[in-house]
Amino acid sequence: MTILTIIGCLLGAVLLLLLASLVHTLSIPARKSSYKPSPDPERAMAYARKLSRMVQAETVSRPDTVDLEKFLAFHRVLEELFPLVHRKLEKIEIGGSLLYHWKGQSSTRPLVLMSHQDVVPAEGEWEFPPFSGEITDGKVWGRGASDTKCSVMAFFQAVEELLAEGFIPPNDVWLSSSCTEETGGDGCTKLVEELKRRGVKPWLVCDEGGGIIREPIGGIHGNFAMLGVFEKGTAEVRFTASGDGGHASAPKAGSPIPRLADFVHEAEHRRIFRRKMPKEVAAMFETLAPYASFPLRWVFTNLWLFRPLLLQVLPAISAQAGAMIRTTAAFTMQTGSEAYNMMPQSATVTANLRFIPHQGMKESLAVLEKLARKHGVEMEFLRGNDYTAPTDISGEPFRLVQAMVEKTFPGCPGCPYVMTGASDSRFYQPICDSVVRFAPVIYGPEQMKGMHGLNENIEIDCLPGAVDFYRNLIAAVPKS
Repeated sequence: MTILTIIGCLLGAVLLLLLASLVHTLSIPARKSSYKPSPDPERAMAYARKLSRMVQAETVSRPDTVDLEKFLAFHRVLEELFPLVHRKLEKIEIGGSLLYHWKGQSSTRPLVLMSHQDVVPAEGEWEFPPFSGEITDGKVWGRGASDTKCSVMAFFQAVEELLAEGFIPPNDVWLSSSCTEETGGDGCTKLVEELKRRGVKPWLVCDEGGGIIREPIGGIHGNFAMLGVFEKGTAEVRFTASGDGGHASAPKAGSPIPRLADFVHEAEHRRIFRRKMPKEVAAMFETLAPYASFPLRWVFTNLWLFRPLLLQVLPAISAQAGAMIRTTAAFTMQTGSEAYNMMPQSATVTANLRFIPHQGMKESLAVLEKLARKHGVEMEFLRGNDYTAPTDISGEPFRLVQAMVEKTFPGCPGCPYVMTGASDSRFYQPICDSVVRFAPVIYGPEQMKGMHGLNENIEIDCLPGAVDFYRNLIAAVPKS
């Protein structure tokens, strides 16, 4: 067999594969995400006013300290806004963090609804004062409006309404809200320890993380419920290069800053972490495929063929999508000399790492340490934790959340995704096998930009849907 014959056979095989994938794509009908919030101005405004009051109670958290009084003041706002919750549920307050127990008909499948009270600092020039809770242009403005007092308001309101109707949930319901989420503190761990002490093993935990996202990937339009099924691990690591120092007028080669620069450049430009598509990410692409423009639909519906290509190009196309297939290292802080004309005796750079299950914390750190040694740089692990166990996307708890998304938000597809940030829900992993990270509110580009940034806000039209989602979920958890 000649070389030309072999090449011809290979080209023929490739064309057949492409043709088969094209036929498969054309056999799947194109769809549109049709969900939009149904206007309910009276309800939306009533919820907006409650959220506004909660935003006005400033709850900025700072590392290594808890200003208890500001959180107790926030608790008093909750008592005023949700009187039935505070009369009929057992309240447990631990160092500013909160647990509420609503006794159900059964205790076999406890449900935990959670979101944090604390917010990040509000710096810079805002359109409206960051703790004004201004209601303008169909939005509630202020720090915490979207991250995440909106979901705290929604599940408290859901319970308040169900209590007013005399409803008894089929299973125990726990409301959980820590005051240290933004600083990575131990508020939530204390709440989990209390549940352990009581022998409570939640059947499902629903926390923030995902949301109803407008255009989750470029070329896929509409609203999509992104259901986070695991979190990447996270760590802070410091890299230090040492030298003799000296006057900058006669610099020696290989001084600390150039060595660090070489290390950072190689870490940024050479592929040092393995790329692999978790099954949850594959499921996300397959779910989104019918809603995509044709080129993306062709790729997403035929991962059996195009997976290698996607693994190559995803980080260049989308930083968010690229972070779902590999460990990432973001270099965030650096130090050097304290004078313009003095060579540093040491220089440092700090990295924030995010670990993926196929290359967890131990292996990822070893990769970076080996690269650092190559450049004469020392690595120091500061703090961190590994990735969380994925929630079974075929399991009953996850499918129930998907069903409640479909019931509450008709026309809004719900699909799994990997959460690249961190949330308090990771502390529930030791006592709960099914943790779904989903806040049932709409996050458009403006809301995404405002999180931890300027002019944070949430659209008030999406608040009734958030309350209804929690009402539906509470009622739907089966007894056994």
